[in-house]
Amino acid sequence: MNPDALVSIGLPTFNGGRNLEKAVLSVLAQDHQNLELVICDNASTDDTEEICRDLAAGDSRIRYHRQPENIGPVGNFATALRLAEGEFFRWVGDDDTLAEYCVSRSLEEFAKDDRIVLVTAQTAYTADGVTRTGHYQGTALNSDDPAERFAEMLRLLTEDYVLMDPLYGVHRTAVARTVPRRVLVREDEIAAAQHALSGPWAHVPEVLSHRNWANANPVKMSGRLALPAWRGYFATLIQARVLLGVIDQTELTPDQRRRARRAVLKLYVSRQRRLAARGGRKLARLAHLTR
Repeated sequence: MNPDALVSIGLPTFNGGRNLEKAVLSVLAQDHQNLELVICDNASTDDTEEICRDLAAGDSRIRYHRQPENIGPVGNFATALRLAEGEFFRWVGDDDTLAEYCVSRSLEEFAKDDRIVLVTAQTAYTADGVTRTGHYQGTALNSDDPAERFAEMLRLLTEDYVLMDPLYGVHRTAVARTVPRRVLVREDEIAAAQHALSGPWAHVPEVLSHRNWANANPVKMSGRLALPAWRGYFATLIQARVLLGVIDQTELTPDQRRRARRAVLKLYVSRQRRLAARGGRKLARLAHLTR
């Protein structure tokens, strides 16, 4: 691997003017100099455009693209990847920040193993004013067995969200472009599972980025994606059906296909149990209040 390879950072934004400059400066401060920052502005109505144009005028590594109209968050994310010119690619949120060695540390992992298609890293998450991180210590995502990687990714989706967010890792651009981004609730989780099928990953057990986290329930997410509310109520069922379709379209052995389908069933059952448990707790509270 060329240690001076061009790395593209994609920054999708919509009305992110308040925090945008901090995110941009953290990208430009990377100790890996050969990079480009592709900002995709989803027709913002605040001062985002002015801020982006001023930043781009001051640094030739910034390319600013403004959508003529709002195409939704998924389409805007996909545009950042489509416009990238680098051999490697990473998304960054408009209120995220990167450690100055985020890119270079990730590239070290690619240099160690030609099989690697994605390098994930530990992330610090801030939600409701509290910052947490998680320590992923597994090895299954580095396996040559796609079903093993797929099952491990689905397992992580039912664990604590701080353990890993693969979509905010560093990707081989050509491989990332083979994974479609769908306008669905939990489409990011479906994309993560498809990335797991694409090839082995490496993981850096160091905090390389900071993200602000706001958990949105599936019904609210449907609204953000301009989807009918019922899509949110049936998000887990829809997710399972799409994942089964992904398995059918992937070249797997019969045994790998069986194991991958079993992992989807396990994800579905686990989430339905959690949903039932939350419903039970709500009913218990209601019963207590009506005594």
